[in-house]
Amino acid sequence: MDVMNIIKDSFVFPSKNIKLLLIFELLSIIAGAFSVIGTIVYVLGFITPECFMWGGIAVIVSMVIGWILSGYLISVIKSGIELDDDVPEFEWWDNFNNGFNYFIVSIVYYIIPAVIVVVVGYLTNIFGNVLAVAQEVIAQGMNIFMGTTTVFVSEAMAQAMVNLAVSLAITATIAVILFVIFSFLQTIAGARLANTGSLTEALNIFESAKDIKRIGVGKVIILILLVIIIIAVIEAILSAIYSYVPILSILSIIITPYLIFFAQRAVGLLYSDIA
Repeated sequence: MDVMNIIKDSFVFPSKNIKLLLIFELLSIIAGAFSVIGTIVYVLGFITPECFMWGGIAVIVSMVIGWILSGYLISVIKSGIELDDDVPEFEWWDNFNNGFNYFIVSIVYYIIPAVIVVVVGYLTNIFGNVLAVAQEVIAQGMNIFMGTTTVFVSEAMAQAMVNLAVSLAITATIAVILFVIFSFLQTIAGARLANTGSLTEALNIFESAKDIKRIGVGKVIILILLVIIIIAVIEAILSAIYSYVPILSILSIIITPYLIFFAQRAVGLLYSDIA
């Protein structure tokens, strides 16, 4: 299926069952409420120890619902892979399992670039450069406090700041590149999980990379960027509308999950080329 047909199909897809869309949103609201309340109650545990337990329970409930929602989105991807026009029903236990598996997939796919960025930061001496700048700032501050000098940027301070800027630029550039690449890989990993139901297959980073090549690197990039741009434009327009008519912000209850369904359906249709 070509990119434009994928976009058209995916954009219409969520409207085929508004009831399921609303169930998804209701669960999202419940999960968010448990998360916020649980965090507040947990913090109150420093005053009343019992709150640690109740806050922890609320956060766990939020996580469980979140995994169900995430697993349901995997089934939305699967509907695209199978070219099924029906919005999938909730299958609570399967949704929970798939959501938990995708949670593990997300950790693995993002911990790898995070570790690499930390190593790059170490090699570029970003931590040492931060310390050097801090020492220069403290030294100059002490001199000013003692009245032995006026405010100026010393040669040592300038050099320390240049070194820090260079190490930050290198580390940040590599971080952006890595996280973009692994975001694409994680997207395909979600499709692999939906297609096979196997956590092992989803965690196979090399196969995910091969899948991108099989589909076509250009097609994958174009589709994902188009989906991001469409969502960003819609959200920007809605934000402008909400700023003039705040009460209409309640529409986000339906629109946000609609856009999430749209994105996941597009991933499934994209992956259907090689499924």
